[in-house]
Amino acid sequence: MKRVIIRKLEPSGEEKWRYPAIVLEETEETVLVEATFDRPLWRIKDIYLNPGDRFVELYYRQRWYNIFQVHAGSSQAIKGWYCNVSYPPEMVDGEIRYVDLALDLLVYPDGTQQVLDEDEFETLNLPGEVKEQALKALEELKRLVNPLQGFRIEKTG
Repeated sequence: MKRVIIRKLEPSGEEKWRYPAIVLEETEETVLVEATFDRPLWRIKDIYLNPGDRFVELYYRQRWYNIFQVHAGSSQAIKGWYCNVSYPPEMVDGEIRYVDLALDLLVYPDGTQQVLDEDEFETLNLPGEVKEQALKALEELKRLVNPLQGFRIEKTG
């Protein structure tokens, strides 16, 4: 069982969040990990993240986003998906590092979508081409959502 550290970074490079994860599957295009939410109760719109909730996180090596499938505790019940628009991740020295670009997509179990933090994204001092790439990534995420059930992230093997 391979373990990694996930590091979420601000565009300034400052670390925003760090936590351990277990690699479930690794391909040339993606890394799938599992982590346990280790913070106090946290609310994102209508979804409550509780200590002990299981996150199955999909990182694409060349894409400008990642997708977190949030489970209620250790169960298979899915609370929703939280998608971060970010630079493609760096995977080095037992870490997955990604620079968060503030723009997020929240997807509910019924497939309903809600874009988050657009105002925060607009205040970032990002080059025009980076902002354009981030907005393209958000549109790609929206298209990937199954309108009836959100995403389904599982091991392929």
